[in-house]
Amino acid sequence: MTMINLDEGLWQNSMLPEGILERWLVDDGTTVIAGERIAEVRIESSLHEIMSPAGGILTIIAEPNAVVEPGTTVGRLDG
Repeated sequence: MTMINLDEGLWQNSMLPEGILERWLVDDGTTVIAGERIAEVRIESSLHEIMSPAGGILTIIAEPNAVVEPGTTVGRLDG
């Protein structure tokens, strides 16, 4: 099992301590591969793509429009 955590580096140029999970690019239960674009997070006016850290079956933990912070776990990969 691999957890999908938001990289603290996404906030390096931000004054705000949080962002918004804009949307998932794949559905819950989808099999993804390492490096695949899976979600987008908005921090201030910047939109950041989240890549899958490994391959596996995605379980979404954070829903779209959720407020997220550095290190937030947004999903899990099994398999």
